[in-house]
Amino acid sequence: MATNIDYYATLEVARDANGDEIKRAYRKLAMKYHPDRNPGDAEAEDTFKKINEAYNVLKDDQKRAAYDRFGHAAFEGGGAGAGGFDFGGDGFGDIFEQMFNAMGGRRGGRRSGADIQVQVSITFTEAFVGVKKEITIPTRVICKSCDGSGSADKDQAPEICPSCHGAGKVRAQQGFFSMLVPCPTCHGTGRLIRNPCKKCHGAGTMEKNRTIEVAIPAGVEDGMRIRVSGEGEAGGKGVPAGDLYVNVSVEAHGIFQRDGANIYCRVPVRMGQAALGTEIEVPVVDGSRAKVKIPAGTQTGEHFRLRGKGFSVLRSSARGDMYIQVVVETPRHLSKRQRELLEEFEADAVGHAKGSPESTGFFSKVKDFFEGKP
Repeated sequence: MATNIDYYATLEVARDANGDEIKRAYRKLAMKYHPDRNPGDAEAEDTFKKINEAYNVLKDDQKRAAYDRFGHAAFEGGGAGAGGFDFGGDGFGDIFEQMFNAMGGRRGGRRSGADIQVQVSITFTEAFVGVKKEITIPTRVICKSCDGSGSADKDQAPEICPSCHGAGKVRAQQGFFSMLVPCPTCHGTGRLIRNPCKKCHGAGTMEKNRTIEVAIPAGVEDGMRIRVSGEGEAGGKGVPAGDLYVNVSVEAHGIFQRDGANIYCRVPVRMGQAALGTEIEVPVVDGSRAKVKIPAGTQTGEHFRLRGKGFSVLRSSARGDMYIQVVVETPRHLSKRQRELLEEFEADAVGHAKGSPESTGFFSKVKDFFEGKP
């Protein structure tokens, strides 16, 4: 862990927040501080890293329990006063062993290949309809020369490591702490190969670029992560491969903004249109068009909803809505005739309270303020 920051404060949640509250807070902050949205901003990038660090601990029940009980010492190896911590034989178990297993050391009692993370950028429209992306990843694949055994003699089975007795890890003592670390004799494999394969040098796997197709579902949000099981690095003969994690970044759109499954679109209308009422045609994210009636007297900031025109909701048949936000545009560079008409309109509007109720009400309160009225 990088720092002794308060993980709950970092995610802006209470210490008794449930998993859904933590997840929502993470998504909100991750979207705000994502490096793609803050290019060149080192402070935003650092905040983004801290947000991910906090979420990776609080989303995991075991890690969160360790953090709530011991703070950062559960992960950094710090002490707790003169006596230190005893992780050896109580009901809580060995925290370091839990961390070793959680980080890919074992899966269901068997070692597995390493997980891989990649970043994929998609357009706003692709996020709306869903898309399949071909991703080229540097990874490790089964060595064909030894069929993943790591041995030059395919018929000779690897020997059980005498140091760890096949466990792949040994217990090491550091001050007050007893922790599990990868076995230095077999490098965490639990097996020894006396005659290693010359192609892979006994690893059983080799580096190679691999291209796979990943389906990104409709409705995916910026900052979401997709897990593709078994598409990580190969783990050697008889060992399951790791997983591939695809971090999705959604590009901003020039017309639409998004909040969850809902879409917002700011549409300017002329002052006369807003005053008299009109009908406008607006684009919809699916490529169609929709007509929206703007009633007479519409003000800046008023919204008009188009039901079911938003994004799909993940793992649901529901759809969000689209909101048209009106911006009344004040005209510039008036012609002589336009100026005359507006001056005539303004002269006639003076004293006509019903025509401008907000303006009349505001200046009435201003008058009362200067006269000392409550």
